[in-house]
Amino acid sequence: MITHHDIDVKDGQLRLAVVADSHSRPHPASHALIAAEKPDRIIHAGDIGDLAVLDALAELAPVLAVRGNIDTPVREVPERLTIDVAEGGRRLMRLLVVHIGVNGPKLLRDVADLARAEKAALVICGHSHVPFIGKDKGLVVFNPGSIGPRRFSLPIVFGMIELLNGRFNLRHVDCESGKSWAPSPP
Repeated sequence: MITHHDIDVKDGQLRLAVVADSHSRPHPASHALIAAEKPDRIIHAGDIGDLAVLDALAELAPVLAVRGNIDTPVREVPERLTIDVAEGGRRLMRLLVVHIGVNGPKLLRDVADLARAEKAALVICGHSHVPFIGKDKGLVVFNPGSIGPRRFSLPIVFGMIELLNGRFNLRHVDCESGKSWAPSPP
């Protein structure tokens, strides 16, 4: 079953902070860095851990979340979520939020099929802790990375989805430096 939410855009602008894989212990700087981004909403793409993490994020902006594979099933946190971003009653984009959505850079077939069935243009997922912006099977894929404890040598980051002048922009913010993050060239 999929839960659905609507987000109305005001004055042509929208700022969504996207986090994942907090594992009960978000990076100490993440709260202040997310607050500095002034998000209209926060999306948590699973592996929340202690639900107090969502309460802390809700101090900054309304939170929408999906359950990850480490999370105890609770009614308030669905496994899958669609979000319609609309302005003046016109849908600008539908987002699909799942926890496990990719294998490497490729969308899982069932997630791609679900996104198409739900008419979503952007899939948000967590699980891997690997920050990623890409395209697969005709869909944009956004993994915000992890704001929780470091895994291997991966960065501790969150994502931002911004709408301005009719265009969506996706980016990552490094929790350790506070700066924009992009992968290092090979």
